[in-house]
Amino acid sequence: MLTQLRPALTLLGAFSLMLGLAYPLAMTGFAQVLMPAQANGSLISRDGVIVGSSLIGQNFTRPEYLRSRPSAVDYDAAGSGGSNLGPSSAELLAQVRTRAAAFDRQPAPSDMATASASGLDPHISLASALAQVPRIAAARGLDEDRIRAAIRTATTGPAFGLVDGAMVNVLRANLALDAAGA
Repeated sequence: MLTQLRPALTLLGAFSLMLGLAYPLAMTGFAQVLMPAQANGSLISRDGVIVGSSLIGQNFTRPEYLRSRPSAVDYDAAGSGGSNLGPSSAELLAQVRTRAAAFDRQPAPSDMATASASGLDPHISLASALAQVPRIAAARGLDEDRIRAAIRTATTGPAFGLVDGAMVNVLRANLALDAAGA
């Protein structure tokens, strides 16, 4: 029995060190060298203070800011997830109708009425962002063209040419709006 146990324990120890320690440390080191911003969470700072991540959505409710996509988990990065309500759910239908009715323009874009699967989407469609321009311009006392220009600085094209439509990173756009003048 000891002749079988010794090699098994040796392999267990070797693989534990190799896959549980050496490999994660090597990948962390490569990530820090090749893409340090992404390896550290794609954090965004303003005036030396971290204000968020470009990969995690936040809830913006003030009228001078772009509003984010709805979240079923209240933007809790520790517990990301959807509502798990099915398409025949009366509760889901009520939520979507309430969100759509509260949006700036009718009909509301679908991404502003429905929560994402993760509940943490940092992006909204360009159409959703542009629909909010009149409210933001009025709240900030700025020209709508200036608001649109700030939003475009946070706009990216279709992802890998596969996803249709331009997307706006809400946090980056809101920081650009602050920089454009209040």
